[in-house]
Amino acid sequence: MSDPSISAQRSYGVESTSSHPPRDQPDPTVTGNASTGLAASSPAGTAELSGLKIRLRKALRQFPDFPSPGILFEDILPIFADPHLHAGLLRAIEIHILNTFGGEKPDVIVGLDARGFLFGPSLALRLDAAFVPVRKRGKLPGPTEVAAYQKEYGQDFFEMQKGVIKPGSKVVIVDDLIATGGSAAAAGALVEKQGGKLLEYIFIMELEFLKGREKLNAPVYSLLTGQS
Repeated sequence: MSDPSISAQRSYGVESTSSHPPRDQPDPTVTGNASTGLAASSPAGTAELSGLKIRLRKALRQFPDFPSPGILFEDILPIFADPHLHAGLLRAIEIHILNTFGGEKPDVIVGLDARGFLFGPSLALRLDAAFVPVRKRGKLPGPTEVAAYQKEYGQDFFEMQKGVIKPGSKVVIVDDLIATGGSAAAAGALVEKQGGKLLEYIFIMELEFLKGREKLNAPVYSLLTGQS
């Protein structure tokens, strides 16, 4: 997970991965309007989003004491192992964006290293937007903007290539999880340095008890919450 502060000293149990429809059968929560945007605030879209959240929640797994004792690891990878759930994740975020911003869809989706890369590019393609990666320092070629953030045992740095976001571009930042919010805040700072207009941060899961959203400079939307 991109946010280093997932090492919260909690150990709550949740339902293990549930069974899904066979891959040759469509998932009823994903089909239908899966490839066509609904109008903003559509009742049908709201109901579809609720159903998708239930399916996504049931797919999550937790691993106690990983990667070290006292850490409860939230595993989102089963979502990407099932093509219907993967499509459902993208559809859920799309519904939220349509309902929230209407015609003001983002010009750029920014994904955080590394799990924001799992769904950020696909989401950008779905929304006809550009995708821009934020990476750890030293991983991107050419001139870059740099922002620091605090980790549990020190400081780390994110980078974004210069010029990849045009001034005034509407930007949404995505990642798998928000814990303390430090890494997401650094990504937001990089967007601001490029002159982008940050519309929102979107996460698959939020650890609400860590209050990470309080560090962020734009609205926050999380599909799911965990360990609360």
